[in-house]
Amino acid sequence: MKSKKLTALLLTVAMTASMLTGCGGDNAGGGAETSNAPESEGGGSNETASSGEDGNKEIIDFNMFIAMPGAEINDGNEIQEIIAEKTGVRVKETWLTGQTAAEAVGTIIAGGEYPDFIDGGDGQMALYDAGALVPWDDYLEKHPKLKEMYSDEEWDRFRQADGKIYWANIFQNTYGEDKSTTHNDEAFWIQNKVLAWDNYPEIKTLDQYFDLLERYAEANPTMEDGTEVIPYTALCEDWRYFCIENAGQFLAGYPNDGSVIVNTDTMKIEDYNTSETTYRYFKKLNEEYNKGIVDKEFATQTYDEYIAKLSTGRVLGMCDQWWDFYATVNDVFKQQGLDLKGCNYVPLGLTIDEGMENMWHTYGDTQNLANGVAVTTSCKDPDAAFQFLEDCLDQEIHDLRFWGIKDVDYQVDEDGLYYRTEEQRMQWANKEYQASHRCVYSYMPQYLGTSTDGKNAMQPDQQTSEFFSALAQPLVDCFEAYGVSTYVEMIGSVNKETGPWFPMYSHSNNMTTETPGGVAWTKMGEIKHEWLPKVVMSNSFDSTWSEYMSAYEGCKPEDFLSEMQTELDRRASLAQ
Repeated sequence: MKSKKLTALLLTVAMTASMLTGCGGDNAGGGAETSNAPESEGGGSNETASSGEDGNKEIIDFNMFIAMPGAEINDGNEIQEIIAEKTGVRVKETWLTGQTAAEAVGTIIAGGEYPDFIDGGDGQMALYDAGALVPWDDYLEKHPKLKEMYSDEEWDRFRQADGKIYWANIFQNTYGEDKSTTHNDEAFWIQNKVLAWDNYPEIKTLDQYFDLLERYAEANPTMEDGTEVIPYTALCEDWRYFCIENAGQFLAGYPNDGSVIVNTDTMKIEDYNTSETTYRYFKKLNEEYNKGIVDKEFATQTYDEYIAKLSTGRVLGMCDQWWDFYATVNDVFKQQGLDLKGCNYVPLGLTIDEGMENMWHTYGDTQNLANGVAVTTSCKDPDAAFQFLEDCLDQEIHDLRFWGIKDVDYQVDEDGLYYRTEEQRMQWANKEYQASHRCVYSYMPQYLGTSTDGKNAMQPDQQTSEFFSALAQPLVDCFEAYGVSTYVEMIGSVNKETGPWFPMYSHSNNMTTETPGGVAWTKMGEIKHEWLPKVVMSNSFDSTWSEYMSAYEGCKPEDFLSEMQTELDRRASLAQ
């Protein structure tokens, strides 16, 4: 899904190294402004005396850089302070702004001072290669809750070339019973009001999807306030160009291996970029663009512009991952009442032709090995750092992170089940309240599934009663019309075993330019990033597609596919 660009990273290191002279120090717990130079947070921990539950507990201030965009919380954040009192640790998080992950990590490496915790995203392997990370192996034996996150076999998959573990990806990890209600993966999304307008039709194919968007936009060219609707938009910025790039594998009925197709009949790697389904998909986008259905700004808009556009309720549909937009967009809809006007998005499991099974939704846990939370060699107290990773999984701390404070952010009924009042839901979605009160520590260890009490969901959106209570009426009407009760049921994916090799992107995301396949992978990403918007906007699709294919073939994709085949064979052999 995301290509490694170590050449660009090294170039960035060379350009920025001179800028880092004199950087350092420790301002953890400083101002709330997001920094695009995370190395300025300095290395190591800074212990400051702070009154805890015992009146004299010392709180250690750590810092963490996350190579993803995000919003910093306020100093003195209420739940962060409660967690600090209970664990003895406070973590100042900074997020990616104005750079790619590889650029930001390159800057940090050049400076030689690391934050205490880091999730380097696409730059994770560069951190490993630089010797910047602390091995987990000895600490896992000391921290049973942390070790319990994965089986021994699953932990072994995180081992690097030297045989040690340096990070753990903390997402898509279920404790107890699976209580999934949302489709967290990629899909073609559509506002539920569009489906309601056409009496909730069965939309199974890409052609049917765009036909409905066309008809709705023609009949309803503006919103109630006169704002012009955008039938379909896409995102092409940086690594998020997956929003336009990889739909071909899904439309052909395959799961999200991200960078390739695994043909389970032949156990051979196939290239979806050159498939007939991908050709038809882009031809359709080209037709819709020339009709004025696809957003004219899709090729140049930034992620922030894209999210702002979705948040207005103007956009009827798009292809994206749920996690890429929902947290911001759904909160805005709720705050502005757009959810009550049917603007929330529901997923459709489209295929290129009718009668095909879709595998857009991945059932069960997905173990992404490419990156995750790590402790760096600049951390002055790794024992305390790993203890905090362990404490994040304590049920009381986990509840504070995701549910909040009892009787403030949620209630408990006579059966012990957690729920929120409508006022609490509105408050939880308020951006100012989030900054001053909520502390999710979203890139620290966490669980989905069932709490240790055996009753409640680890996270509120998986609490069945809370999920339904939080749905706006138009969504309730939509689910009832289709006879479903969750987003998972709405997308209607077939539940098939994906195999021990899944997902293959956990290998391709860590490929480097040290191998022919890694060189090809980097070039393929650059060519697709350049040419796919051109293909969509072309006045002569077939000729532009032919030019694109020539440029693509010049990347030697066969080298990449060969290395992916070797990795597939290796992973498959481990299960025998």
